[in-house]
Amino acid sequence: MAGLAAAVLLLAGFVRFATPPLAENDAAPTDAIVVLTGASLRLQSGIDLMREGKGNVLFVSGVNRRVDLDDLVHSSGTEVPKWLICCVVLGHDARNTMGNAFETAQWMRRRGYHSLRLVTSWYHMPRSLLDFRRAMPDLAIIPHPVFSDQITRLRWWTRRATATLLISEYAKYLAALFLPFIDRPSLCDGPATAAEARR
Repeated sequence: MAGLAAAVLLLAGFVRFATPPLAENDAAPTDAIVVLTGASLRLQSGIDLMREGKGNVLFVSGVNRRVDLDDLVHSSGTEVPKWLICCVVLGHDARNTMGNAFETAQWMRRRGYHSLRLVTSWYHMPRSLLDFRRAMPDLAIIPHPVFSDQITRLRWWTRRATATLLISEYAKYLAALFLPFIDRPSLCDGPATAAEARR
């Protein structure tokens, strides 16, 4: 019975996890906009938020050490307006989501910032928020989920690639939730690889 109850709870949790959140509608500006490396729409969303006056600085966490802003922009197919170049900061230390959180926390505290808008894919947002709130419990964090057309949100169970991605991300979320200090990868000990960037 205990096993069945646990299975039901896991299934119910997954169904809730796989339900896409509502788009962000908080108009309040934040000190910074933080983009986690990965899908190109994340960076574009961060730039759009800067255009809308939602933040003062755009911080991109988890960038490979060999990649500069020009390389990042070119690889993502995104155009950065000239007026924004001075306000973009690249973080090169994080190699996973927890590393993103600690890298961002250190940067935020050095700057004396108190609020951020977190930009990442919607399916990656639960785990990102968990790690970010643990690293910055005293800071205000507004989630800004990104919805890519490449990831089916409706009837996702009919797409094997999407279902596999969501199951994998749910497993990572559970690991972050229940085992935060056991067998986790090092936080900020190297640049992200292309495979690690697809989180």
